[in-house]
Amino acid sequence: MLAATGAVASDNDVALKTNLLYNATLTVNAGAEIAVAPRWSVDLSGNINAWTMSAGKRWKHWLVQPEARYWFCDALAGHFVGVHLLGGQYNVGGIKTGLNFLGSNLKKLEHNRYQGWFAGAGIAYGYSLPLGTHWNIEAEIGFGWAYTRFDRYPCAKCGTKLDENRPHNYVGPTKAAINLVYVF
Repeated sequence: MLAATGAVASDNDVALKTNLLYNATLTVNAGAEIAVAPRWSVDLSGNINAWTMSAGKRWKHWLVQPEARYWFCDALAGHFVGVHLLGGQYNVGGIKTGLNFLGSNLKKLEHNRYQGWFAGAGIAYGYSLPLGTHWNIEAEIGFGWAYTRFDRYPCAKCGTKLDENRPHNYVGPTKAAINLVYVF
């Protein structure tokens, strides 16, 4: 196959993937990646959780996350570093966590509902291990910043707003994945 640079690309230059960590939370997700040069690829992943939970709990969200990756050997196998963007919306509340994580008090989710949008950017490191001719397992962790604006409600089902269009900055993990990958 002839790449846009005039160099010969490998037969395995397109991949489809699913994040097993998201699957464990019943979040529907998919990703696609294409090698654009011998050591470069672009990845686009997205997920959505639109399920209704019992007992007035909410954990609805969608996320889109494009990423440019530099591979230390060949694209789509081995070690890589990446730069990603992220954006989406959420509607979360009525969930007991007991966590206060990097400036975000998640304990408030038990008695409040948060509805808003977010956007951000980050850097990542990962490794893709070939399992066979077409299958890989890929692990990735990312760190970065996200900006959000949200409305806060006193309970998961309430319509009365406590806060409106409130901003929040988050710095911390922005990506965690264990992907099952099919390479074409």
